[in-house]
Formats: sequence, structure tokens, C-alpha cells
Amino acid sequence: MPTAFTQKHKSQRANGGPEAAPGESKNRLLKSLSREDYERLHPNLHPVEFEYKRSLYQADQQIEFVYFLETGVASLVNNMKNGDAAEVGTIGNEGMVGLPVIFGDSQAPTSVYMQVAGRGLQMKAKFFWQEMHRSSSLRMAMLHYAHAFFNQVAQSAACNTFHNLDRRCCRWLLMTHDRMQSDEFQLTQEFLAMMLGVQRPGVTLAAGELQRAGMIRYTRGNVTILDHAALIKRSCECYAVSKREFDRLLGVSAKSQAGENDA
Repeated sequence: MPTAFTQKHKSQRANGGPEAAPGESKNRLLKSLSREDYERLHPNLHPVEFEYKRSLYQADQQIEFVYFLETGVASLVNNMKNGDAAEVGTIGNEGMVGLPVIFGDSQAPTSVYMQVAGRGLQMKAKFFWQEMHRSSSLRMAMLHYAHAFFNQVAQSAACNTFHNLDRRCCRWLLMTHDRMQSDEFQLTQEFLAMMLGVQRPGVTLAAGELQRAGMIRYTRGNVTILDHAALIKRSCECYAVSKREFDRLLGVSAKSQAGENDA
């Protein structure tokens, strides 16, 4: 007679692979959940590698999966009729890809693809929607994340209006550093130009200035952070504002965050 354990694992194999081990995710949104809510999700969370330029969902098409990044950066992109594309938001280990699903929708006019390769977890959107309906605390956690994401988009719009290229470049380098959890990561000129809303020569100019100041090393799309404190000092206020808001809504205390920064 099959046990509940074997029945569960048969279900996992049928749904696309091994489940994520409980408590092991490095995704901050998942880590912020109560134990009960995480245990609701984890049988349907499956590890996945995200290669550069991988599409996570396309504009006006069915969103089949939601994704929780542990490393890497996904880009929310709005495409124009003439083929031009503008980045309107980014997602890393602080959140999830598939925000429309939280609000009961199954598609969006924007696309999401990976701009910095990484890894994480995926879950079928229909299972995620079902679990949200079963738990008011899970719904609240996801709404907190949605609020933080919208605040990030609004902050970026203000940042692009008021702050110079050099300071905005520092901000995006710091955000990518936080999401990769490493002083070394790949960041193409194409992505950095899209994030900053400039042409590639502008990226070369800004990165070159930071390199000459001894804050970074940037060679052929590979970034090494050499002076994290100096980048924070040179960055515009928007980095600290967005980081503080995500920390607040994801339940990270100032004390614990200080401990991470000292490590």
C-alpha cells in the first residue's frame, strides 16, 4: 500500500521534476514566508537554471509558470511596434516573475527574459494561484512584494529624470551585486544600457569613470566590484530607498541587515 510520502513524490515527478528542499531557497520572498506557507508551495517548486536571454514569458501569451530567482536578474520589457524595447523593471532574488498571476491574470502586455544568468525555482502558475486562494497570509506576502516592486518602478522613473548617468550606474551595479550575492558577475553592455536608458557609448563612459576611480573592474561584460562602500557613497539616493522598502516589506530588520553588510 503506497504511503503519503510515495504518493507525494509520484505527483512531483508527474509535475516536472524534483521538488525544492524545504528551507534551502535563497530567494528572499520565499524565505519571508511562514513555515506553513512555504510548505504549501515547496512540493511544486522545481529547481531550474536560467541561461542568458531565456524567455520566462512573452507579451500577450499565457503565463504558464511563476519563477523565484535565487541568483541572476530578469528584465521586464515593453516592446514598441518599431522593434525598440525599453526595460520597465527588474526582478532578482527579492521577488518573483509572474506578477500578473498574483492579481488573477494570466497574461500581460510586457515580456520577461533573463538579462543576467542564474538559477532559481519554478512553479506552475495554476498551482501557485490555488495555494494563494487557500492562504490569506500567502496572499498578503505576495501583495507586499507587488507593492515593493511597483515602488521600485516608480523610483526608477524618478531616478532616470533627476539623477546623472554616473550615479544611476552605481545604483544598478549595486542592485545586481545584491541579487548575485557575489563581487563578480556578468553584465553585458546591452543590458546596462537598457537599464540606464542610454546608448552603449554612454555605458562605456560611465563604467570607465568608475573603473578609473578604482570602484569596479569591467572587461568584456564581466564586472568585479572592488570598492562596495565607495559605490554606495557615489550612488544616488534611489538605491538606498528601494533597498530599504524591499527590506521593510520582506520583513528584514535593520539589525539583521547591518549584520549582513558587515559580513
